[in-house]
Amino acid sequence: MATKKKSLEALRENKIINQAKREVPGFAELLHRFERTVSVLGRSQSTFQNYSRHVAAVSLHFGKIPTELDPEQTHDYLFYLQKKSKSPSQSYFKHTVYGLRFLLKSEGLSYDFLSLPEIKKEKKLPVVLSKQEVWQMLSGCKLLKHKILIGILYGCGLRCMEVRNLRLCDLDFDRKQLKVVQGKGKKDRYLPLSEHLIRGLKKYIKAEKPEDYLFGMPREGRAGASTSLSTGFDSRYSQRGVQWAVKQASKTANILKEVSVHTLRHSFATHLLEDGMDILSIKNLLGHESIDTTLVYLQIAQLSTQKLFSPLDTLFSEFGKK
Repeated sequence: MATKKKSLEALRENKIINQAKREVPGFAELLHRFERTVSVLGRSQSTFQNYSRHVAAVSLHFGKIPTELDPEQTHDYLFYLQKKSKSPSQSYFKHTVYGLRFLLKSEGLSYDFLSLPEIKKEKKLPVVLSKQEVWQMLSGCKLLKHKILIGILYGCGLRCMEVRNLRLCDLDFDRKQLKVVQGKGKKDRYLPLSEHLIRGLKKYIKAEKPEDYLFGMPREGRAGASTSLSTGFDSRYSQRGVQWAVKQASKTANILKEVSVHTLRHSFATHLLEDGMDILSIKNLLGHESIDTTLVYLQIAQLSTQKLFSPLDTLFSEFGKK
């Protein structure tokens, strides 16, 4: 049901873009330049699709491309989106601003051209699992594939895209290493492989016999294999499939926290810090561009040198037995 809903949303998005191509003068040419810029700057196709949808909606609303608008018209439209929004986060409003910003950048124009507002980033600390909760997730997996998937996400701190892109040739059991090829920021990096994970990987590879991607779609002879080949999709495990596996594992483990794929990455970094690894090494393992991004885990980790506690603990230790 969820997959069908996502497919309908994708069709609606394409419909908006195609409608803008037909009805708005100059939109098709603008979109071509926009796509070229997004590609040259190394952004993903999903980023382009998301921004294009919002730019198309603006264009259809006014009947002309955004670069022909004035700041007053832009502000009226953004005000309309704010009033229309039912979400406290106002994600549609924000992505419209982000899309317009990127469009102006691709056209060589400044943000001031449309007087776009500054959107302050919400400073939220990430959700982190306890080691007990990670163990419960691993123990509760019914499928070996899901257990190995979660084991790699947590044991190596991978992003969703990185675990989907893993190939058999990226695993080096002799050196106990895993290679991330062209991760975020187009960078390669090596990560240590746990001996426990290596044992599980060997068992999984023997059972599933993946041919290229470690977490591939069904092989020939299984249901769905011919469909994926005929539609031109590659054999990688889908993003939605990875997300579903993590959600199911957390649900089975009765974890009340909001768990996502990235939660396992946050837990990887926090637990390494608590186990004594230095922050710079963790930065390199995560593939962060800036140490500032990694420093957030210092606010979460419970370090023995600066263990936090509640005054209730000392209160009860002093007066509780009296």
